[in-house]
This record gives sequence, C-alpha cells and structure tokens, in this order.
Amino acid sequence: MLPAALPEARIFTYDWNANLLKDAPVQTLLGHADTLLKLVSEGRGSQTRPIIFVASCFGGLILAEAVNRAAQVGSDYRHILLSTVGVVFLATPFQGSDAAQQARWRVLVAGIMGEQASDQLIQDLEQKHDFVRQRIQKFTEIANAEAVRLPLYCFFEIKETEILRAILPRGWAKTLTERVLKKIGLDATHSGMNKFEGPECPNFKLVKDAIKQFAENAPAVLTRRKNLPGKRHWIVPFGRNKEFVGREKILQDLLGRIHPSADKDDCQRTAIEGLGGVGKTQVALEVAFRVSNEHPNCSVFWVPAVDVTSFENAYRTIGQQLTVPGIDEVKADIKALVKTALSRESTGSWLLIIDNADDRKLLLSDTALTDYLPFSRKGSILFTTRTHEVAVKLVGPKSHIISVEEMSRDEAFKLLQKGLKGDQIRDTASTIALLEFLTNLPLAIQQASAYMAEKQISTTQYLGLCKSSDEDMIELLSRDFEDRHRYQGIQNPVATTWLISFRHISDHDPLAADYLRFMCFLAGKDIPQSLLPPAGRLRTVDAIGTLKAYAFISQRKEPDTYDIHRLVQISMLRWLAQKGERKEWTAKVLQRLDNVFPYPDHGNKEVWMSYLPHTQYVLELRERADDEEAPTGLLSKVGQSFYNLGKYKEAEQMYRQTLQLSEKVLGKEHPDTLTSMNDLALVLYSQGKYEEAAKIHRQELQLSEKVLGKEHPGTLTSMNNLASVLNSQGKYEEAEQMHRQTLQLREKVLGKEHPDTLTSMNDLALVLNSQGKYEEAEQIHRQTLQLCEKVLGKEHPNTLTSMNNLALVLYSQGKYEEAEQIHRMNAAAKSIYMGVRSIPNTLTSMNNLALVLYSQGKYEEAEQIHRQTLQLREKVLGKEHPDTLTSMNNLALVLNSQGKYEEAEQMHRQTLQLREKVLGKEHPNTLTSMNDLALVLYSQGKYEEAAKMHRQTLQLSEKVLGKEHPDTLTSMNNLALVLNSQGKYEEAEQMHRQTLQLREKVLGKEHPYTLTSMNDLASVLNSQGKYEEAEQIHRQTLQLREKVLGKEHPDTLTSMNDLALVLNSQGKYEEAEQIHRQELQLSEKVLGKEHPGTLTSMNNLASVLNSQGKYEEAEQIHRQTLQLREKVLGKEHPDTLTSMNNLASVLNSQGKYEEAEQMHRQTLQLQEKVLGKEHPGTLV
Repeated sequence: MLPAALPEARIFTYDWNANLLKDAPVQTLLGHADTLLKLVSEGRGSQTRPIIFVASCFGGLILAEAVNRAAQVGSDYRHILLSTVGVVFLATPFQGSDAAQQARWRVLVAGIMGEQASDQLIQDLEQKHDFVRQRIQKFTEIANAEAVRLPLYCFFEIKETEILRAILPRGWAKTLTERVLKKIGLDATHSGMNKFEGPECPNFKLVKDAIKQFAENAPAVLTRRKNLPGKRHWIVPFGRNKEFVGREKILQDLLGRIHPSADKDDCQRTAIEGLGGVGKTQVALEVAFRVSNEHPNCSVFWVPAVDVTSFENAYRTIGQQLTVPGIDEVKADIKALVKTALSRESTGSWLLIIDNADDRKLLLSDTALTDYLPFSRKGSILFTTRTHEVAVKLVGPKSHIISVEEMSRDEAFKLLQKGLKGDQIRDTASTIALLEFLTNLPLAIQQASAYMAEKQISTTQYLGLCKSSDEDMIELLSRDFEDRHRYQGIQNPVATTWLISFRHISDHDPLAADYLRFMCFLAGKDIPQSLLPPAGRLRTVDAIGTLKAYAFISQRKEPDTYDIHRLVQISMLRWLAQKGERKEWTAKVLQRLDNVFPYPDHGNKEVWMSYLPHTQYVLELRERADDEEAPTGLLSKVGQSFYNLGKYKEAEQMYRQTLQLSEKVLGKEHPDTLTSMNDLALVLYSQGKYEEAAKIHRQELQLSEKVLGKEHPGTLTSMNNLASVLNSQGKYEEAEQMHRQTLQLREKVLGKEHPDTLTSMNDLALVLNSQGKYEEAEQIHRQTLQLCEKVLGKEHPNTLTSMNNLALVLYSQGKYEEAEQIHRMNAAAKSIYMGVRSIPNTLTSMNNLALVLYSQGKYEEAEQIHRQTLQLREKVLGKEHPDTLTSMNNLALVLNSQGKYEEAEQMHRQTLQLREKVLGKEHPNTLTSMNDLALVLYSQGKYEEAAKMHRQTLQLSEKVLGKEHPDTLTSMNNLALVLNSQGKYEEAEQMHRQTLQLREKVLGKEHPYTLTSMNDLASVLNSQGKYEEAEQIHRQTLQLREKVLGKEHPDTLTSMNDLALVLNSQGKYEEAEQIHRQELQLSEKVLGKEHPGTLTSMNNLASVLNSQGKYEEAEQIHRQTLQLREKVLGKEHPDTLTSMNNLASVLNSQGKYEEAEQMHRQTLQLQEKVLGKEHPGTLV
C-alpha cells in the first residue's frame, strides 16, 4: 500500500528478532542502533537522498538511539541524521515497561528448561532503569536542536490490550518533547498499530498522510539545514572581562594566526608566554570572545592545565557537549576519546585554549598531557605558559610564540582607573609612581585596585604603604582578592602566582632555583653572570635559560648580564625568610662576593664597578651592620671602591662597619682591626675631618706601638699617616718632626732604599714645601726621585709620583719652565708605562701641567688642557668625583685670568653646588670654591657680593679648620683685599695686620705666605697715602723675598713692582723708573716677554715715564704693551682695555686730543660690553 502512495520512494525495512525465547536477541539496544545505521548507510546510495523512518513499538527506541549515535561529533553516520526529514513512531514505549520484569522471569524459566534465552534487551527496557530515560532525553535534545529540528509523528493506540496493559500505560507518548509536530491516537490495540486492513483504512490514511507530508516538506527541511551555520560549541569557564584594556597589538597578532582557517594545511599552534601575573590568561580570554564573534562556525574550548584532574575534567565537559560515545563510562579514557573526536574534520572548526601550561613534567613527561592534543586542519590550539622552554616544546619555532610583557604606562593607568573613583587617582604623580613601583604588572595592579577600592584609600596612600617597608609591600602583594575571571579554589595574589612557578623550577632545575635565590640578594639590574656560584658551563646555561623561560630574569644587551623582576625578587626574599633560609643565603652570597670581588684599582674598575651595587644591596639586607656573616675583607674592598669613586661619605660608612665588625670578631688590638682604623682615618682626612682623623691615627699609633712594637713597619705607617694629617691641619712643625722621626726609623728598620723609606722622604719634602722651605724640599725631592729610579725603575708609579712632587716644589719657587718640562714628561710616562691602571694619575699630571702653564701666562694652552682633563675625568671618574670638581675649579680660574668672567663665575657656582652636595658645605674644598667664586666676583667689580662671600668663607674656615689654619688666614687676606678695593681702608688695614701677625706666629716670619701679607699690608697703606710706612714695608718684603725665594722668583718681582709703585706715588720717579726697568728685564728673563706679568711691568714703566713727562717713550711702550696684550690676552681682556686707557691718557698729555678721545670712547664701549656699565673700571 505504501509504494502506491509514494511511488518514487525506496522502501527499506529493518526487522529485528523480538522473540524472547526462540532465537532470542543477544544484542543490546545500542547494538541494534549501530546495526541499523550501518545497514541504512550501506543501502541508501547517495548521501543526499532524504530519509523518512517509520518505527513500531520497541523499534522506535532503537531508532531513537540510532539518531543519538549519528549525532555524535565525528560520527560516520551524521549524514543519516542530517538527511532524515521525518520520523513516525507507532506505539513506542518511551518510558520502558513494568512488563519487562515478567519477561525476565520467562527468560529465566526458559533457560532452566534448556531453551535459548537473553535478558540484555529486557534489562535495557525496564521501566525503572535509567537507561531508557537517558537515551530518550538525549534524543529529545537532538530532535529539538536548531541544526536538526527533526519532524515527528507519534501514534499511540486507543484500544487497550490486557496482555500489554502494564507495558504500554495510557498517555506514555506525552513524555516526548513539545517540539514534536503531532501526537495522534489510532483506533487499534497495540498489536494492531502496524497492521492495516487496506488503503482506505482510517488508521492507514492517518499514517500515510503523515509520511506524504514529510516527503513534500523534505526539500524545505534539507535546504533549511544546509543554510544554517554549523553547530558550534562554547566551553569557556569565564565571562568576558569588561575591565580588560590595551594589548591591542598582541590581540591583532593572535587573531591573525589562531583562527582555524589561518593555515588550511595544518593544525595551528601558538603560545602566549610571560611572567606570572602579566595577563596571559586575560589576553587569551579576550581572544576567545573575539574569535567567537568573528568566526560564528568556530567552536571554542578552554582547558586549564593546572594539573591532570583539571585537564581531564575540562576534556570530559567537551566530550559531553560533543556527545562523544562512551564519554560517561566509568572506565572511559576521557582524554583519548576527546582527542579522537576533535581530530575528525567532521567535527568542524575549533579553537582549543590550553591555559596555564606551565608544568614541564605534567606536559612533556612519558605520560604527557600533550599526547592528548588533537590534530585537525580545521583546528587551532593556543597555549598560555610562564616558561619559554615549554612554549618551544609545544609550538616549535619562535615565530609561533608571542611574549606578553608588562603593560605600557597608558594601559596600566586605564586598568587601574577601571576599578577606582576619580578622587582616588587624583594625584597623577603618585599614581604614575605607584604603577612604576608595581612595574605595570596587570595582576599587581588589579590586586592594588581591589585593596584600594575596598579600603577607600587613594593611590598616594597605597604607595606610602608599599614604600614603608618591603614587609608591608609583600603583605599587600600576598593578599587574596575577588576576581571572577580567575579559577575558583586557586589563590589570586601575585606573590602566590610566582611561588607556584618557583616550585616548578625547584622540581625541574635545582640549580636554577639556587640561582634565583642567589639573585634575590643582589641589586635587581645588571647582574653579571660571573657573580653566580660556579657550575659546569652547560648546567649554568640551562639554569639561566630556565629562569629566562619563566620570565623571572631577562637578558640585557650586554652579554652574560641579567635583570631580575623587582616584585619577584622581593616576594622570593619574603618566602626565604618564612622558610628560615634568608640568613643562610645572605651568608652564602656575601662569601661568594668576597671571593670574586677584586681589590679595587682603576685597572680592574670595570669589574668591581659591576659588582659594587650588588654588594651594597646584600649588605643592606643584613639584620645588623655587625652581622658576622659579612666578611671584613669584603667590607674593606667596598669601602675602598667608594673611596676611589670619591664617594667619601659612603666609604666612611663602610669603613666604620668594617672597624665595628673587626673589633667584635677579631678584637681591638688585632692587626686587621688596626688596618681598619687606618682606612677610616684616611677617608675622614679626605673629607677634611682632620681632628677626628688625627684622633683615630693617634689611637691607632698607640695600639700599634703596643701590639706590634715601636719599630714595626705597620707602626711606622701609622706615624707617617698621622704626620700627613697634621700637615693638612697646618701643624707644620709637629708634622715635620714626626716625618723626620718616621724617616729615621724606616732607614734603620727597612733600609734607606726601601719603598716605604722613599715615601717618608717624599712626605717630609711635602711638609717642607708647605712651610716655604723650598730649597730643602727640592733637594729631598730630587734625592727621592734618584733613589726611586734606581730601586723601583723609571716607570714605576712611585717614581712618577716623585717626579710630580718635584715639579710642584719647582712651581712653588717660580721655576716654571723646569716644572712644566717635568710635568710634561710625567704625564707622557704615566700614559705610556702605566696604562689604563694609571689614567687617574695621568689626569692629575695633566692638571698640574695646566697649573704651571697658567702661572706662566699660557692661558690658552692651560685652558685647553684643563678642558681636556675635565672631560676625561668626567668620563673616567664621574661628573661628581672630587678630582673632577677640582678640574672644574681650575678651569674656572684660568677663565677668570683671561677675563672670561661670566663663564668663570658660572663654572665656579656649579662647582660650589656640586662640592656642597658631594663633600658637604664645610669641606675644605668647598671653602676653596667659595673663595674662588668670590675672587671672580671681585674681578667683575661685584665687591659687595665678593666681600659677603669672603666673610662667609672666613667664618666657616674658622669653624672647620681653626682660626690659625693657613687656609683661614688666606681667607682673611682675600677679604682684606676686597675691603681695600671698596675703599674700606681702615678695616682692610686692620685685617691685613691681623693676618700678618697670625702668619708670623703660625708659619714663621719668612714664610712666603707671611711675606705676601706684608706686601698686601703695604699696598693698603699706599692706598691710604701712608707712603713712608708702605715704602718701608715693601723694602723689607723685597729683601726677605730675595733671601727666601731668590731674586728671580715671581713673588720677588711682584715686590719690586709694588715698591716702584709706592715710590712713584711719592714722586720718586727716577728710583721708581730704575726699579721698573730692572723688574721688566727680570720678568722678560724669568717669565718671558709675552707673559701677562711682564706686560704689566711694561705698563707700569710706561706710566712712571708719563709721570716724568717722557711722553714719547711712554707712548711707545704703551703701544707695544697694547699690541702684546691684544695678541696674548685678546682685544677684550680687561688688561688690554687698561692699556688702551693708559695709551689714551699719554696721548692726551701730549695734546693729541682727537686720537685720545677716539681711544677713550673705544675703551669705554668695550668696558661696558666686557665689564658692565657699573664696573669700577668702567666708571673710572
């Protein structure tokens, strides 16, 4: 009958043996479903032909299960499901049957009687058995699915059948889903549901019409399914993070490579790597949502790889969504089943995200989870991992790895801003500082934001908490916080995140774990690999690679140099403290540093400079400064490093710690303790703390005499050093006496040619030089130099030092040419013979050479060498090193002498500021800067400011050095000079007399400085018109200078000039002229014809000739002087302008008014330009 109704249909029947006894079926319901699918697949021919199923009674259950099987992901029979356009159920028991129990008894009895029987199907059909209910529920979900919408007719019997009343309870079909199209009752008993009397039978017509309707609607049903997007799945444990910001470049890079169609010939693999807390998971989550939006047919699956359980649970969920066969069986291999299902291309396109793929052992061991990763050309896998090594193993080439680093400042600010109110981030500076402190790390920012939001505090307050102590900061980093976009049951704090990574490292690479512990005690930046404990080259490379792979450390541009993440470092320190290992590791690191830290000098500066910040850091981590785990040798080397750098305060602090620890560990009288005392005293001396330095040297000397003996070399070194401090204090007699005593003892104990003996000779000569005993000083320096050349060799550093000191005493005597020659030889020798180790000493020689050139009036060359020395010192020693500041000061002095007052003043002010910062406001060198700045102000005619600064310098000198110190007396003298220029003659005279008396007392009547005071006193008397007394003192000064310094010394020539000036003031022109001529001849001989001093002599001679009316000769000499000053000093130098003015005056005296006027106007214009309109010289 049915072929007549549907002539174009191919009708296929599947009959199964429902007999409970004879030839009883041994297959389960699932077995029958598979058989049905297999037969239909083989018999249907084209896979595009529509299918209509008609199922009667229990056959309907078989059909329902067949639909379930065909719907499974990767099923070979899915084409049957998608081609099915209708199903007719006839009296199918969707709830099972209580009669199954009766049937079971029949089977049991039949078995006893020897008949073939099976109860497998009966067991499936028991009404109370969950099996039928579960399979029908699954069938209902599939039939209702948008991608299927399976049309259904369910016919049930209206007439009751006694035998099967319990099997087919009335209303059973009502359990089917509401989406079923029709539920129709037939006027038949259960056994008559599939038996019809003929084509006109009403029951047949109802069934026939349903089948015909399915056939008519078949094209529309198939077209609809074809046009629907493919079935996709979304298994992601988090919602979209609405607070996600930034990372756009990374996101675009990922989106371009991870969607399944990116590589049609392969299953794309990509890894996101980065430090724990850097935001890898959040980036992956955002990518998941974007892929889902941009690729509607792509399923997205999320699998956490924290451990085996989390991985398998996620796979189970995927398998259940995909209806993978056997996924819910107790002994099912979940991972293998899901791998197989996803590897079938019929599953469609998918993105699989494996999050937290960090545990190398879990992922890559013999039973690795990576063995269960699927492969499909329609699939793509994205990993997030903290370790580069795992990333490489999982995805291969580096091009498939995307590194996520800390956020940019803008991104970090937006992230912080998301969770806070406006007033909490109002202080922009504090907010930026906080983000920098948190290294722009997303998890740390979220953690901080959560705390601030909860406690209602601002970024300023939170930053204060972080900076109050490392403990407080770690406490904040260790606090858990609520985050809906992270896994439940796993703590969120950033510190905990890193601890998990560290445990992975400890298990996999113990050496890497030890290196991380070690690095935590070092400064975070620029860590040399050479500091790490030694291990085999390969093991070291592997360990460093592990730490880099976890992003705990990063490689710098310099080879074998690394940075450790600051927050990781502090977290690790706290963890070590909690485990009671911090003290142990502190001691290990200190011992290692002591072993590798060289004794610092310039030759190995690059090495110890790279170690210094790390040594500082670990020393600061000690609980107490006198902790015994710190080797005293290391403390001493660090102190010497600071000393070499000119960082005297830091050196003093380190030497005090060394001494404190030495006294505690070794005792106060141990030789090493005495060495520590000496080192401390030396650095105090360098800071100008002469009293404390002398006190410690005296204590050290007493202890050395007691412990070592009075003639021990160490004791003699103490004597020598004490004498040097006394020299700096201006206690020249005591210093000289002690140096002579030290020299005698060293000659006795060590011999006359021992290097220490030669040092004593040198230091004795220095104190003689300070006293103005130049001849004896020169004699000893020459003798020392000869012995050094003999004993040590001409190229030895001590020999070259002796050369330098000899040149200095020659300089003091005005023997500039020989001094210059020796300084040039010395600088060249140091550069050639001593090499890189002596660069600072070479620069000292250059500086001294420039000073000699300056004294000779060779200002241009002096300036050039000072600038070169300054540049080199800035490069080699640093911009704030004391020696660098000395170069700045000396360069400014030369500029002042050249009349470049503005630049000189600017440089003096800069030097003063830096010396106040580096050395302190009361350091002798700082006072020197104050004095020299006052001098350049004086040169500019800024007398009030100059006087104010000289008074301030004098007060500080009296406080710091004492009222009778030579430098204090120099300050008094300079102040008096300014007062004289201000016309405050009485005060100037009084101060000059006081300075003279004190210099006679302290330095002696014949000391060069004393004679300078005499000369200056005479000059101020001359200014007051006290000519006779002025003349008397000038004559006395001249006689003493000739005696002490010699007739050709520059100071002697100055006395001759000043005497001639006072004679000129008295009208004693002839004698004045005679002395000026004599002085000019000597100046030309001693200083040279073009020396500024010589030109001053010419100018003064011309002036006295003018006073005598010898106008022609005066004019001739003035013109000659002007030409030479323009050549030597420049046309705008103040001395050149003085010559122009004097020449104009002599022209005026001769009645050459026009030329005189023209020259006066020109001079005035230049003076206004160079000196300023209010300068005294301009006004005159």
